[in-house]
Amino acid sequence: MDWIYLIIAGIGEILGVMGISQVNKRKSIWSFSLLIGGFSLSFIFLAISMQTIAMGTAYAVWTGIGTVGSVIIGMVLYNESKDLLRILFICMVLTAAIGLKLIS
Repeated sequence: MDWIYLIIAGIGEILGVMGISQVNKRKSIWSFSLLIGGFSLSFIFLAISMQTIAMGTAYAVWTGIGTVGSVIIGMVLYNESKDLLRILFICMVLTAAIGLKLIS
């Protein structure tokens, strides 16, 4: 169950990063709510997951989910570069996170 909490924390991280992007574009109650709510959700569920998952593993997987998810959201919603090398390095981050899960 703690791995589910860690995935939720990663999704919260993605939402928080989306909130930062929205605040930079247009300051509104919605954008600040997304920023604060996303990061709050992220930190709460990260803390819960770290009760049984080792700190280093939890942090690496959490940042990996946040990084990969934010890049994908940027590509899909914000028309950011879809360069092949960028996608390759995203796959490397994802592979490392999966590897940490498999050995934990």
